Order: sequence, then C-alpha cells, then structure tokens
Amino acid sequence: MSERSYLEEISIRNLGIIEQSELELGRGLNVLTGETGAGKTMILTALNLVLGGKSDSSLVRHGAERLVATAQFSVTGESRVHLDEIGAEVEGSSLIVTRTVNSDGKSKASCGGVSVPAGTLAEVTERLVEIHGQSANAQIVKPTRQRELLDRFGGSFIAEALATYQQLYTQYLELKDRIKTMKAATNKRDGEIAELEEFLSAWSKLKAVRNEPSTVEDEIQRLSSVEDLRIASSGALAALDSEESGALTLVHSARRFLDAAKGKDSRLEEIAERVAESLFILDDASTDLASYATALEADPERLDFLQNRKAELTVFIKRWGGAGTPDDELVALAGKAKSGKEALADLQGGDERIAELENELAKIKKSLLAAAQSLTDARKFAASNLSTSVTTEIQSLAMPHTRFFVEIASPDYSASLKESDFTQLGCDEVTMQIQGQIDGPKIALGKGASGGEMSRIMLALEVVIAASHPVGTYIFDEVDAGVGGKAAIEVGKRLHNLAQHSQVIVVTHLPQVAAWADTHFVVKKSSDGSVVQSGVLKLGQSERVEEIARMLAGLEESSSAREHAAELLAMRG
Repeated sequence: MSERSYLEEISIRNLGIIEQSELELGRGLNVLTGETGAGKTMILTALNLVLGGKSDSSLVRHGAERLVATAQFSVTGESRVHLDEIGAEVEGSSLIVTRTVNSDGKSKASCGGVSVPAGTLAEVTERLVEIHGQSANAQIVKPTRQRELLDRFGGSFIAEALATYQQLYTQYLELKDRIKTMKAATNKRDGEIAELEEFLSAWSKLKAVRNEPSTVEDEIQRLSSVEDLRIASSGALAALDSEESGALTLVHSARRFLDAAKGKDSRLEEIAERVAESLFILDDASTDLASYATALEADPERLDFLQNRKAELTVFIKRWGGAGTPDDELVALAGKAKSGKEALADLQGGDERIAELENELAKIKKSLLAAAQSLTDARKFAASNLSTSVTTEIQSLAMPHTRFFVEIASPDYSASLKESDFTQLGCDEVTMQIQGQIDGPKIALGKGASGGEMSRIMLALEVVIAASHPVGTYIFDEVDAGVGGKAAIEVGKRLHNLAQHSQVIVVTHLPQVAAWADTHFVVKKSSDGSVVQSGVLKLGQSERVEEIARMLAGLEESSSAREHAAELLAMRG
C-alpha cells in the first residue's frame, strides 16, 4: 500500500451500550462482526463523532456523565498543511482527535491538543476518512458529489484541465468587474464632462471681468439715487464755497489771523500749518464736488442694463460658485474656466482604455471557451472509462444485468454561450444513471436502486476510483445489505481489493465478507447487555474460524460450519 494517512486506534467510553472499548486497527481490511445488538454500529457512531458528526445526549451511556470518543490517526506530510493552520500538534506522525458529549447535550472537540469547533473536525478529517452508509448514499445522488467523484477518477488529466479553466475563469471575472467599475466611473465622468462643458459655455457667454459684481452694484446704487446725490453734492459744495459763511471763506479768514502772528511762537506755527493743509484739502474737495455735480445725471437705460447684468452675474455665481463674496467667487470661477479645457481633455481620455480592456476580455473569453471545452472533453473521456469499469464491478455484485452510466451535459460550444453557462467548476452537468436491464430506461442514481444496491454501487465506484486517487480510510456500513452467496464473496473480494490501496473498515454480518479481512474484530455482549473492554476482541486465525462458523450456522459449535469457514478463509490464499 502506498503511503497514506490511516486510522491507528479508536477508543470509546460510555457510548450507548459500550462502557469502554479500544480497537487497534490495521492498514488493510478491518472487519467488525458480532451478534445483533452487540454494539458494532456504535463503534461507527463513535468514529462519526470524532469526524465532526452531529452529537446527541441520547448517545451517552445511561448513568454516565459524558461519553468520550478518541481516534488516533497516522498522517502524512501532505495532510499536515491544514493541521498547521489550526495549530494542531502532530507527535511523530500521530494525530489525536477527541470528542466528548455530556449528558446535557453539550459537546467539545479537540484536534492535536487544540480545542476546535465540530465543523473544524469535519474539515480536517474529510481528507482522511470517507464513510459510506445511508447518509453517503444520500450524498451521491447530488450532482455536485457525482462531479467530484468523476473528477477524482479523472486524476491529473481532469485536474490540469480544471486548473487551466479556473485560472482563465478568475481572470475573466476580475477583468469584467474592472470594466464594470470603469464604466460606472465613466457614467459619472460623462456627467462631469457634460457639466464642465456647460460651465465653459456659460462662462464664455458671460464675459465677466474682475470685480465686476461690486462695480455693477456701485453703479446701480448711484444711478438709483441721482437726485439724492445731487442734493448732497450741491449742499456740500455750497457749504464749502459760500462767500459769507462757507467753510473755505472761514478757513481763509483763520489762516490770515494766524499769518499775522507768524514767527512769534513755534507752537502756533504748527497749528497754522495744519489750518493751511486743511485749506488745500477743502479746496480740492470743492473742485471735485463741482465736477461731480456737473457730471451727475439720470440714465434709466444704463440703470436697466446694469440691473440685468447684476441678475446675470448673480444667477451664474449661484449656479457654479460657492458661498463666498461675489467678487471672490468670480475669481475662483475664472480659475476653473482657465483650467477647464485641460480637465475636459483628461476626462475624455478614458474611453480608449475601456475599449482596450474589452478587447482583452473578448480574448480571455475565447480562451475560456476553449478551456471549458477541453475540460468537457476530459470529463467525457473519464466518464466513458468510469462507466465501463463500474459496470464491470457492479455486475459481479449480485446486479448482473445492471449497467452504470456517467452522462455529461454541456452547452453547445459552437454557439454563443451565455455568461450563466460558466461556473467555477466548468460548464458541465454530471449525472450518474443506472440501467436495470438491457434496453431498459436509464434512471438517475438514487431513484432506481435500493439502499443495498446503492451501497454496492458506492463500493464499485470506490474500488475503481481508489486505484487512481485513494482516500486514506474508507468505512462501509450496510454495504452487504440484501446480498448473499457468491455475490457476498464478490463484495468481500472488492473490499479486499480496495484495501490494497487504502485502509478499509467494514461492519458486516456476512461470513463471506468477513473471510477477506486482514484484521478481524468481534464485538460480544456481556450477560447484562453491556459491552466492556474485553468484549471487543481482535481475533487470531483459529478464533476467526470459530467466529465465521458461528456467522454461517448461527451456532457456537458446528463442525461442518468450521469446515466451511476454513474454506472461506482459504480464499485469500
């Protein structure tokens, strides 16, 4: 047997009718036999618990606080990768997995000394053990499980085709998402382009100048108050220029008085200079007021124009600017208009990149299509071989007229495939069918076979698949249901063949199956119905003859049964 992980030992305490039991299992075919109700299936129940199966308080032995099930696996280096991820410790090559269930239903699990959820146990051990019972039979009717079995049988041929396809499929999805993101940005960008184009057009039409809002406002205020301004400027001018009491006349008089005392006191000289300076200022103001009053006149048309211009500026700034002063916002908008052409050119440059990526996507899809077809071809080739091999096996298992088919349904690759046709695992639908008789209809697996027949089909599948892709340990329950005579011998022979590649554990009531065992255990009930440690025995050669004779005759002492048992054991050579 090639180097594989396998189950070395299982220890059980307080499970159902089992008080305490330990089994040291061999690498080949391990068989458990015993009288009905002796607890054979309880051993598989314990193993199911350590494999992460559902716990139930009803499994705890009556009167006990908890049950404990412990399994010791010999694991290979390849199996350790996932164990390292959860921090599980492996001593040498041994991994210890423990599951406890309290009488109140609470459950605990540990893997390699690390507490883990039951689901983690299932993830770890699914790489080590495969169980075939009624639940496994229920699983195989699912298309996903059927595809998994076919891909496993196809080995590296399918694995390489699938890996190539998945790599292209991932690239396709990633690039498609990238284009989708860019197009979403493009839609937003198109809005930005349209808005910027609208702004630049409006700015060009506005022809605004710096500080125009405040300038226009000032002129509006002036033209709206011409009469008030005329009264103000004329009154001020009269107050300055009146010959008798005008400000200029009085200041001139003050200056003459001060000039008369010039040179007599420096302090008065300073005041005189300030009076003289004010005289010059008032004289300039008088001149400006005269000019202002002369130029002041009403201009209704200009006022109307300015009010329209103010409204135009206000609307523009409100539409495109912010909350600053009109003059400041206009400066900012002038800056935006200045850089607008460059910004527009930048925004309009993304369409070419999207076009490039869409061309690349089309090329990847073409490659993906070719990879999908290659994967389909690989599966069809494997399906044909698997169908033939499994048919040969099941016809030797009391199903002489039954034929097994693996059908591959795939899309028409010459047509244009929809995106929904592609999945992470290819474009194929795998269906396993059986034909009960020649020319009979093909019926989906699970609809045309009994539970016992399903178990034998599973056995046939595993025997065929294990030669190319074995699991470490296979466990079969009820594989011999509804079988007897020569067919039972063939079941045992195929379990034996499977055990050449992997460890096999089987619970059986058939002597023809038990005879093929490499390691044979018998489970015996004590007088009170419980099973104690000494009640699970590993049998030697002579003890095997006695147990198989009992299974044949149903009697403890039968010389003819012993002879028949010896003949059965001799089959292994």
